[in-house]
Amino acid sequence: MNAEVISASMDGKLAEAALLLGAKIPVELLENLSTLNYNREQLETDQNYMPWSARAIILANENIMVGIVRFHSTPDPEYLRMYARGAVELGYRIFSNYRRMGYAKETVKAVLAWAGVNFNITSFVASVSPSNVPSFSLINSLGFIKVDEVMDETDGLEHVFMLNSNFITKQLH
Repeated sequence: MNAEVISASMDGKLAEAALLLGAKIPVELLENLSTLNYNREQLETDQNYMPWSARAIILANENIMVGIVRFHSTPDPEYLRMYARGAVELGYRIFSNYRRMGYAKETVKAVLAWAGVNFNITSFVASVSPSNVPSFSLINSLGFIKVDEVMDETDGLEHVFMLNSNFITKQLH
C-alpha cells in the first residue's frame, strides 16, 4: 500500500483509497488505524521501509481487500537483536468476514518466502496476544517457537515467537 492509499484510508476516504488501490476496501480497515498510522510514520522516517511496509491482502476473484500484512521495520532493528541478528517482525490482520478461510496462512507463507528469497532473511518474529487463539494456531503450524513474553505499550501482554530459515528451505522444495 503506497502512501496515498494509506493517507486516504486514514482520512476515512475509503472510496478514494479503493480507487488508488484498485480493489474494494471494507470499512473494517478503519476500526484499527494504529497499523496504518505506524506504517505512515515509518515511511516518513525511513526511505528503506517501503518494501517492508503494509500490503493489502486482496482476494483476486472478488477484487476486495480481505486484510493487511506488514513487517514492523526494516531488517535487524535494535529491539529484535536479543532474539536474532537480521530478523524482521511480521504483523497481519484478516478482516472478520474472511477469517478461518486460510488467507492468513497463505499470506504469511508468501511474505516469509519473499523476505527469505529477496533479502536473505533467515529469522522471523511474531508477537501474539495470549487471547488470539487463531494466530497462535497459525504460527505454531508454521513452526514458530515461543521465546519470550513482553508488555507492549499498545497491545498489552504479547508472546514472542521466532522462526528460523528452515521454513524457507521447506517451502522452496
